[in-house]
Amino acid sequence: MDHFKQIRAFVNSATRGSLSAAAQVEAVTPAVIGRRLDALEARLGVKLLLRTTRRLSLSFEGQAFLEDCQRILNELANAEAAVSVGGIRASGHLKVSAPAGFGRRHVAPQVAAFMAANPDVSVRLDLSDRVVDLLNEGVDCAVRIGELADSSLASSKLGEMRRVVVASPDYLARHGVPLTPADLSAHNCLSLDQQRGWALREALAGDVVHRKVGGAFECNDGAVLHEWALAGKGLAWRSVWEVGDDLRSGRLRSVLDEYAAPPVGIYAVFPQRRHLPLRVRLFIDQIKSTFGDPLYWGLEC
Repeated sequence: MDHFKQIRAFVNSATRGSLSAAAQVEAVTPAVIGRRLDALEARLGVKLLLRTTRRLSLSFEGQAFLEDCQRILNELANAEAAVSVGGIRASGHLKVSAPAGFGRRHVAPQVAAFMAANPDVSVRLDLSDRVVDLLNEGVDCAVRIGELADSSLASSKLGEMRRVVVASPDYLARHGVPLTPADLSAHNCLSLDQQRGWALREALAGDVVHRKVGGAFECNDGAVLHEWALAGKGLAWRSVWEVGDDLRSGRLRSVLDEYAAPPVGIYAVFPQRRHLPLRVRLFIDQIKSTFGDPLYWGLEC
């Protein structure tokens, strides 16, 4: 007898409370459902359902088995929906959180594309540089960059991103190109307020250290530092996601690339659930496909 049919008979009987109700769902007779349950219990060697003439109740083993069976059936339905033409469509409300600058430039366009492909899904996108509490704030998925703190949340790596030291060609023509991290002491370095320092290798293939840099300007907004670097006011240490277009166009040049720290991860973080809603899974799949492609960034990250 088909093991899948046995599991469906068990789940339908347990959730609907009778063999008759399960039989109606599966368009068979109650006797067929009963035989499938008997075969399942015999195969497993445990009693799953306690049956009387009036009611069904789950045994201890049956309760645990039901949760696993429901998860498996749900994941199978999601898998079939994802590959079938005209299959089950994602619906409902999706709440997404992302860092402000990165989210504005890279997550918001992905949300727009996702909504176009899934018209039955509404989305709220919250852009904030604070670490949101997913569970208490009802967030389905948060995009985060860098090392993740230990938590009970689940995560999926979307891609990688590195930071580079950049300056305008005009600034480098006037002040020279730094060849080693030690040369930064002779340059005007545009710093993020309260930053630990610029993470660079101490020497070629050496350990990464946070090097304190000095300059005439500090700011708590990275976008301002980006603009000042474009204006030729100094060196800035920025993420490729922010300056990639400028590097490709030649408006900025990267320096000290051989001393750059290893890339950091871009992650989707979400609450651990037995049944991840289809809309959440599809959104994570979409941004993973995009952010995981180096061609999207235009540079090797």
